[in-house]
Amino acid sequence: MSKLNDDAKALIARPLHAWVTAHRPDGSLHSTVVWVDVDGDDVIFNTAVGRAKERYLRENPEVSISVLDPDNNYHLVSVSGKAQFELEGADDVINRLAKKYLDADEYPFRQPGEQRITVRVTPEKVIHSA
Repeated sequence: MSKLNDDAKALIARPLHAWVTAHRPDGSLHSTVVWVDVDGDDVIFNTAVGRAKERYLRENPEVSISVLDPDNNYHLVSVSGKAQFELEGADDVINRLAKKYLDADEYPFRQPGEQRITVRVTPEKVIHSA
């Protein structure tokens, strides 16, 4: 298992968009842009139950999350690991991410009946360059 160093954590903690890559059931790759954060030594993002990335990650939990510093194209971090799902506290996480990315106290894009879920990834492999 790899660990995030302080610089990698600081990069992920910035309000920079990340991209998540998962496997579709046919084996092809599915990449999407997400809001991310660091929680201890893990990387987290949040989605709605039933969305493609949540469905794909339930089938195959292998995932990668990458962040690129827009001020330095050689400053990046990419984390690979297995997705773990957390319903408890997911509303708080999406609100925290909305504060980080939009300076909004609550996530403004919630759809009626939507259930949020947090995806936690403990790094198994970390690629980092500063």
